[in-house]
Amino acid sequence: MSTGGGGSANGGVEARQYRPSSWKLIADHVDRYLATGGADGFEWEGAECIILTTVGRRTGCLRRTPLIRIVVGTRYLLVASMGGAPRHPAWYLNLSANPAVTIQDRDQVREMTARTATAAEKAELWPLAVARWPDYGDYQARTDRDIPMVICQ
Repeated sequence: MSTGGGGSANGGVEARQYRPSSWKLIADHVDRYLATGGADGFEWEGAECIILTTVGRRTGCLRRTPLIRIVVGTRYLLVASMGGAPRHPAWYLNLSANPAVTIQDRDQVREMTARTATAAEKAELWPLAVARWPDYGDYQARTDRDIPMVICQ
């Protein structure tokens, strides 16, 4: 485990440990992205990616997740789809517990505050997400849960 860098928005991130994903594919993607400022890992499966850093709600460790890049003005939109699984992804539960997050977009790092979009906001913004990653529509259709959309500002 290595010490994670970052900013104060994550509640003292600089003093926190980084705990990589137990999924090797995800951990490797994050490592490549961070090591190259996004030169390797920004593009994935035809989409653009960012790296979301949250603080683990149980461990207090930094957690990093590659997500599809959806930018609207100065806001980043995150879709907690988990491929249409019946439960929310861990990163969503983490930012629900602590909304201070960091987003790395290529070599730019932004400290932001995350919140779940209201139903009206999601209705307005969901088509933008599906335009960026069409599978989001399929994911929503295959699960009974309402897939949350997160707005980071």
